[in-house]
Amino acid sequence: MRIVVNTRYLLKDKLEGMGWFTYHVMKRWVTDHPEHEFIFLFDRPFDSSFIFSDNVKGVVLGPKARHPILFYLWYEWKIPAYLKKVKADLFVSTDGFSSASTGVPTLYVLHDIAWYHFPRHIYYSARKFYSYYVPKYCENAERIATVSEYSKRDIMDTYAISEAKIDVVYNGSSEQYKPLSSSEVRQIRAELTDGCPYFIYIGSVNERKNLARLITAFDQFKTETGSTMKLILAGGATGKSQQLHDWVNEINHSDDIQVLGYVEDERLGKILGAAYALAYVSLFEGFGIPILEAQNCHVPAICSNTSSMPEVAGKAGILIDPKSIEQIRDAMITITGDTSLYERLRVACEVEKSRFTWAKTSNLMWDCLQKIKA
Repeated sequence: MRIVVNTRYLLKDKLEGMGWFTYHVMKRWVTDHPEHEFIFLFDRPFDSSFIFSDNVKGVVLGPKARHPILFYLWYEWKIPAYLKKVKADLFVSTDGFSSASTGVPTLYVLHDIAWYHFPRHIYYSARKFYSYYVPKYCENAERIATVSEYSKRDIMDTYAISEAKIDVVYNGSSEQYKPLSSSEVRQIRAELTDGCPYFIYIGSVNERKNLARLITAFDQFKTETGSTMKLILAGGATGKSQQLHDWVNEINHSDDIQVLGYVEDERLGKILGAAYALAYVSLFEGFGIPILEAQNCHVPAICSNTSSMPEVAGKAGILIDPKSIEQIRDAMITITGDTSLYERLRVACEVEKSRFTWAKTSNLMWDCLQKIKA
């Protein structure tokens, strides 16, 4: 078969959630199935390291798709024309977009519909584009894959999609997220916090991530307990850096919070591995990859009891109402004060993480593809 794949999120040194999903799945697909021809579509010049084997051809198909007008040109004109030109048997799109205009059997990966629940968190033209095209993508696709049971149900209920059309293909975690030795933990903490233990948040900065409440809860935790615990915030600010610094500067214990901004993956794995616990109190997640990354490091989580997060955390986290500052604070008090509970959560991390691997993701994606009759 000739399988054409939308790989525009394979960006050298800039891989994030959907990019890593594409990377790990496609690297396994092309090596596990040398009998098939794969064409990777990029919207800009690509790095040769993404051409994983001899049965892969990389093609640049302009223009760069980075706003709704160019989304339309790329997905509704360029891709259908190219699929027709090369007589593709199947089209796979892994980035939450697809094409509503192609007659080629399509596997559409829709990670979540966070934009639907939090529309004001994205700009108007993108919101209008998603509102119009995502239902069409779902209708046109032969199969839909998503990353959690919660997202599956959410897509079904929102767009009246048959359950039989959607498969769950959980995310995995990269290899740099693994337990550290005691000496490594001491070294990282000495570098970052003068040896103090710390909570860590990993992710972007926007209202959905609920950082204002997290910071306030941490301030209350410090006041009530007098703990030496610190809070580290790691991740891109997405234009909200000043707001984040304002939130931090407004509290009494601002000196106990470090804002690291973007951190390279290898270094981030070390910083997460040395953390006492993950504090991830987002209002909504289609999966919540930092929870899984923490499990791989044997770092328990305080996380929200909403959307997919309980599904991912399992028994390796304390669940809270993300809209309750008091519950976030109390979870910090509990996880630092109850040593037996903390050790049970650490042990649970080893069990829970085995549910989510990129090898399983790749195999489930392939099973999903096999349900399509080209």
